[in-house]
Parts: sequence; C-alpha cells; structure tokens
Amino acid sequence: MKIAIGALIAVTLSSASEGMAQAAPPQQPQQPMGFFVTSVGKGDGANLGGLAGADAHCQSLAQAVGAGARVWHAYLAATAAANQAPVNARDRIGSGPWYNAKGALIAWNVAELHGDFQRDRNSINKEFALNEKGLPVNGRGDTPNQHDILTGSTADGRALPPDKDMTCGNWTKNGEGSAMVGHHDRMGLRDDEASKSWNASHPSRGCSAAALKSSGGAGLLYCFAAN
Repeated sequence: MKIAIGALIAVTLSSASEGMAQAAPPQQPQQPMGFFVTSVGKGDGANLGGLAGADAHCQSLAQAVGAGARVWHAYLAATAAANQAPVNARDRIGSGPWYNAKGALIAWNVAELHGDFQRDRNSINKEFALNEKGLPVNGRGDTPNQHDILTGSTADGRALPPDKDMTCGNWTKNGEGSAMVGHHDRMGLRDDEASKSWNASHPSRGCSAAALKSSGGAGLLYCFAAN
C-alpha cells in the first residue's frame, strides 16, 4: 500500500512538472546584429579608401562572423568638396532598430540614436558597444586605450563645415590633417557632454596610425546595418 501511494505521488509530481514545462512560453530568438565597433582599423590610419572603402571594411568584418547578408555602412560623414555634396553620417545607416552582437538594443531609430528629442537615449557605451565578435572594445583605463572612434561628424550626425578638415580628406589621408572622433565608452578628460560624446568628442592629432594612437585611437569605426 505504501509503495502504491509513493508511486502515485511520483506520477502526480511528474505530470505537474510536465505541465509546467509545457506552459512555459517559448524562448524568443535573439535579434540579429545590426551594430558593431570594428575589431581592427583598416590598416592605414584614417585613409580608409573613402566612404566606399570604409563600408567595404564593415562588410568584410560582418561577413567573417556570418552577418554578411546585411548591407553594412560605416558611420562616417564627408564634407563638401569639388563636385561632391556633403554626406551626413546619420543618413547612411538605415532606419533601425539596431542590436549589438549579443542581441542588446542600441537604438530604435535615427532620432533616438542621436538624441534628437532626448539626449543619451542610445546604448553606445563601454558595456554595449561591442565589436563584431561580441567582445568589448578597450576604453579609457585599458591598455591600450582605443576609445577614439572615427566619425567626422557633428553630435547630431551631420557633416562638418568644409573650412576645417575634420575627415582626413574625406577618409583618403594618412598624414597631416585631422578627423573628428567619438568615445564609445562615453569617457573623456573633461566632465562635460562634448568630451563624453559617442560621435563628436574631439579632433584627432593627425591622420596617421601613430597620430590616431597618440590620443587613444586605433582607426576603429562604428558599423551599422542599413537594411
């Protein structure tokens, strides 16, 4: 009799466990990656081969981790030049939403990314601005510091005036010149919004690999899936 009661309890508990398992909601699939910081620069300072070369670099890195089916663009602006209209970084990256390699939301749309209505609405920071492999990128306090990300952009994602070169010759120079950079870790030398900006913190000290390195950079880019 005791054996029968024990067996009945075991069957009842087993049935209850199965019912709870069946009632559990299915796990949602991870959102596809739509944003990353490049794990490496293109290899020639800020000479990226123009916007097309920068886009190709993003596409190649995405392809290497199985995300090459999407169209990838570098978050870069270009200033007006002979027979060339200015290019806004914000106009090159699609409409969102964008997720990092771990499936965490970076921003819902272009307006949220740039804080058009409320500042600091995006999740570009040391924790979430991962590279294409899902790994963190060195920031201030790490060795080496690589938090300077090339953008050539204003804080609202637009091209800078052409009177000062802030794009290293629209990403074709690796010597004299300068490029606007942002800080992916939102950390700067000063305690103000501009210094901590993710896309417009300060100009680089030059366009060569050595000059970018001297202020905490490695020629890294932000890449966004534009589709």
